[in-house]
Amino acid sequence: MGGISTNDIKQFLDEKYLQYASPQFIETDPIQIPKAYSRKEDIEIAGFLAATISWGQRPQIIKSAKKLMEQMGESPYEFIIDSTNNDIKALSSFYYRTFNGTDCTAFLKSLKKIYCNDKSIESLFTNGYIATRTIKGAINHFRCSFIDDSFPKRSTKHLSNPMAGSAAKRINMFLRWMVRPPKENVDFGLWASIPPSALMLPLDVHSGRVARRLGILNRKQSDWKAVEEVTAKLRTFDPSDPIKYDFALFGLGVFEKF
Repeated sequence: MGGISTNDIKQFLDEKYLQYASPQFIETDPIQIPKAYSRKEDIEIAGFLAATISWGQRPQIIKSAKKLMEQMGESPYEFIIDSTNNDIKALSSFYYRTFNGTDCTAFLKSLKKIYCNDKSIESLFTNGYIATRTIKGAINHFRCSFIDDSFPKRSTKHLSNPMAGSAAKRINMFLRWMVRPPKENVDFGLWASIPPSALMLPLDVHSGRVARRLGILNRKQSDWKAVEEVTAKLRTFDPSDPIKYDFALFGLGVFEKF
C-alpha cells in the first residue's frame, strides 16, 4: 500500500477496530469459553486452557475446548483444587490435534500445583512483569514456573517460549483477554497489575498478512522480533491500548481476506 500515510493507516485501523470489537466477535472466537464463567479463577483457567489449544479451525477449537470444560465439571477451578490423580488421569482421553492426553494431564497437574500453593496464573505472570517490565519477561517467568522437572518434555512445545524466538500468539491472546478492559464487552480486564499499554500483539498468519500488506510490519518471519516490530508501530497509534488493533488486523484477515 505504497503512498498511504501513517495517519491514513491509523484511521483505517481505528474504523476496523470499531467494526470488529463488539460482542458479536465472541460468537466465533475461543474467548466464548471463559465467557461462560463469572468467577475469576474459572475465567483464568478456562481461558488459559482454551488459548492453549487455539490453533487451526476456530469451530474445532471451540468444540474441543467445550468438551474439555464439560469433562472438568461446572467449575474448572474447583476441579483443579479438588481433583485427585485419578480425576486428572480420567482426562487423558482428551486430545486436540497434537495436544494429546499426556499434554492435557501435564497442564492440569501444573495448574493444580500452582493453585494449591496459594498462587495463581495471574500472580505468576504479574511477578514476571513486575521484575522485568516486559511481557516477554512475564511469559518467561510463568513458563519457568509452570514447567517443572516432572513436566513431560513433549508437552513443553504447547507453552510457547519467546526467549527462543516464538511469537507466543496464544499466550499473548490470553493476556489480551485477561488484561484489556472490558470496554467493548469482549475482553475481561481482570488483571490490574499489568497495564494494557504493555501488551504484545497476538501475531498469527491473518494479522501478520494484513500488517505486512499495510506496511506496519516488514519482517518476513512471524517470530518474537516481528511481534516487537508491529506492536511498536501500533503503540504509535494508541500508546495506552495498542492491542485493541488486534481486532482490526484479525478481522480484516479472517472476515475480509484483506
